[in-house]
Amino acid sequence: MIHRYDRQQRFEPFGIIGQEKLRRARIFILGAGALGSASSDLLVRAGVGHITIVDRDVIEWTNLHRQTLYTEDDVIQQMPKAIAAKQHLEKVNRDVTIHAHVVDITKHNIEALIEGHDAVLDATDNLETRLLANDCCHKLGIPFFMGACVGSYGLTFPIGVQEGEPCLHCLLETLPPESATCDTVGVISPIVTTVAARQTAQLLKWLREGILTPKLQSTNLWTDEHASIRATALRKQNCPCCGTRSYPYLHAGRETDGAVLCGRETVQLFMPKQRTLELKQLQTLGERLQAPTVVNPFLVSIEWEEYRVVFFKDRRIFVHGTNDIAKARAVVANMIG
Repeated sequence: MIHRYDRQQRFEPFGIIGQEKLRRARIFILGAGALGSASSDLLVRAGVGHITIVDRDVIEWTNLHRQTLYTEDDVIQQMPKAIAAKQHLEKVNRDVTIHAHVVDITKHNIEALIEGHDAVLDATDNLETRLLANDCCHKLGIPFFMGACVGSYGLTFPIGVQEGEPCLHCLLETLPPESATCDTVGVISPIVTTVAARQTAQLLKWLREGILTPKLQSTNLWTDEHASIRATALRKQNCPCCGTRSYPYLHAGRETDGAVLCGRETVQLFMPKQRTLELKQLQTLGERLQAPTVVNPFLVSIEWEEYRVVFFKDRRIFVHGTNDIAKARAVVANMIG
């Protein structure tokens, strides 16, 4: 019988040695959206031994054109992305150990989640979380494979932990502004698969050869423009991460209890600690309000007035239909008292 990885192992630069290193690898995937679903699929099919997928969000209809793991049924059932990704990936390769966490990455939990992994693959949708992960990975000595895309433009930057190499903080003046997001200017699926493929290839090469080149690569598939620069010269001696090692995003001030999600009319809130509402009670709430309600083991989603309010098991609340935090709090207060 031909081994399932036969064609991959025949690629001489990777070979049997690379396959074995991949089998032993523990990879953390930060986000299960477009990049996360594409890169996790590539890694699982390639035979990675262990992946951990973390994402705070649920699957929406607008995700399906570019988030290749998911189906219409996932949207109808309001499945969290991390859980749906795990379920689909386990059908692809049953030999891979997959852990999924439906949580919001914060300074309070990121170290515990990432520690023990060999590498972190960036698939988040906002710069603040990337900078938090950048700080954490540098502190723990774990390579961070950064990737981002919007419109038809994408970029990658593998960040190692070697002395003298730049980190994401060092490149802030070089990177394009964050004013454009997938929700404001759109995104085409080919740039997603391009960036995910490049990230995954960089990761496979690092696993096999132990070499990580700090090269910033960008691509615009629509204009057919490509650029690549070695970023070593961009390192800043006074960088708060790789320079002074103060890690500002790991030690930021008090986090607020409400935030507008990047580029979306959605506010994230947290259930007050003094409230003890369980998912079963929230299901009853939807029935009492005579509002369309979707329930699964991870959340309760209630459509009320012009809003869709999603209550998660970890006490997070998404209020879809507004980017006003005060209004979102009022909506939740009117629903649960």
